[in-house]
This record gives sequence, C-alpha cells and structure tokens, in this order.
Amino acid sequence: MAKPLKECSVAVVGLGLMGASLCMDLKEGQRCREVRGVARRTRTVLDAFFAGAVDLATNDLQTGVLGADLVVLATPARTILSALAEIGERLWPGTVVTDMGSTKGEICAAMGALPPAVEPVGGHPMCGKETAGFEAAECGLYRGATWVLTPLPRTSPDALALTTELVLAVGGRPLLLAPERHDRLVASISHLPFLVASALTAAVAEVGDQDPTVWAVAAGGFRDTSRVAASDTQMFLDILLTNRTAVLAQLERFQADLGALHRLLESSDEAGLRRRLVRTQQIRARWKPRT
Repeated sequence: MAKPLKECSVAVVGLGLMGASLCMDLKEGQRCREVRGVARRTRTVLDAFFAGAVDLATNDLQTGVLGADLVVLATPARTILSALAEIGERLWPGTVVTDMGSTKGEICAAMGALPPAVEPVGGHPMCGKETAGFEAAECGLYRGATWVLTPLPRTSPDALALTTELVLAVGGRPLLLAPERHDRLVASISHLPFLVASALTAAVAEVGDQDPTVWAVAAGGFRDTSRVAASDTQMFLDILLTNRTAVLAQLERFQADLGALHRLLESSDEAGLRRRLVRTQQIRARWKPRT
C-alpha cells in the first residue's frame, strides 16, 4: 500500500516556473512530509531554500532523488529524458516518478525502461506563463488547471492514486489520457498556436523593416494573437522536437485552412469568405475557457 502524500518526501527536479510553483504550493499547504528541490544552478538552489520554497535543496540530481517517495521531473522534455536515464538505478523500490513535461510519447517510453520496482506515471499540467525561471513562480499556479496524467500499462493503482492526490492537493483537475492522444491534442491547442504566433510576428517584423510605424499602430489584436511568441525558446524547441509528428500534422492542416482562405480572398468570393468566417466565429463562441 502506497503512502499518502502527507507522509511522502517529494523531490522536485527543476526549480523554474512549474517546479518552483509546485514546491511553494506543497510547502504553503504542508501537503507532504518534506519538499526537496533540485536545480542545475547553485544560485537557484540558494534562492529556493532561502525563500522557503523547499525544505532541502541541492544541485546534485542523484542526491536529490535518493530516498524520495515521489519524484517530480519539472524540466524541459529532453532534460526529463536525460534525467530518467540517469536516476533509474538510484531510486528506491516503490518510488513513484512523474513529470510535468509538455509532450508525453517519448517521455512515457523512457519511463517504461525504468527498473521494474519504480512506479512511473506521466503528467502534464495545462497551465503556465510566458515568463520562466524561479522568479516567475507563484503559489496557486495550478488552481483550477487541467492536469493530464498518462499512466503506463505498468502503472499500479497506488502510483496513479498518489499522483492524483498530488494534483488535487494543489488545486488541479486530473484528466487521464493516453500519451499519443495527449500529444495529438496539445499539438493542436498549444504547439501549433506557438508556431503561428511566431510566423505572425516574423511577418509583421518584415513590414516593420520597411515602415517602423507598424509597431505604433499595433494594438490588442496583434498583442493577443502574438502573445505566445514571447515564450521560452528552449522550452519550445524541446516540445517541437519531441512531438514532431503530431506538430507537423497540425501544421499541414493549418496550411490547408490558410490556403483555402487565400483562394477565397484572391477570387473575391465574399459569400465563401462569409460562410467560413461565420463558422469559425460560432465555433470560437461556443468554447468557454475555464477561469
């Protein structure tokens, strides 16, 4: 029988926005027995400790996870893959390992290669900000947010129960998905919008090279549609390269839709444009984002 979260030592690897925010929530609510933080930079380790975000902190990965009941990998996707390869043999039997990576296929495959006595559960909280790093962390980041859990065939009911308890403890809403389904869905609602915003910003910048006044007249529409282009580049490189197939499929679908709009406008097909724009307006109006 797995320990309840209250009795667990939780090691969070990665003290940027996501990992540090989780540590703060766990500490503030006294949700577990101990919160450990692991970060690459000594400065981040010290900041987290002296801010009271963790009980213990280290920049040594092996030391940080040794003896933990629950390990949460909160780094970019490819760093998670490296960490899984490094820590497997150091984890005690029964240790539950989960992650907060934005893609799940490759991560869950790597989790499947962990020693048999280790308990893996993939995870991805659907929240965040454009700003990154420990300084951007805050209590309550996960409150009301969907938190996808992607159990493996080998995941035990106890391991899934503990990760679900973790999600609920910080106010998240757990949602179970298969890794491939998760990656297909987030390619559509997260990864494609980032690339679209990036392309939009580049197109406007080309206009700005010829006429800088474009930045003076840019207002709310451009701000809202380009917002995610300001997201952390390294994070999105990891996302795109570990979800390449699904993202390419979404790009092709988007290019087809954009091409259809191009043809309608080129031919001055007002009726066709109207039908297409009214349809997408209605679809967008039906979607009610959670707050």
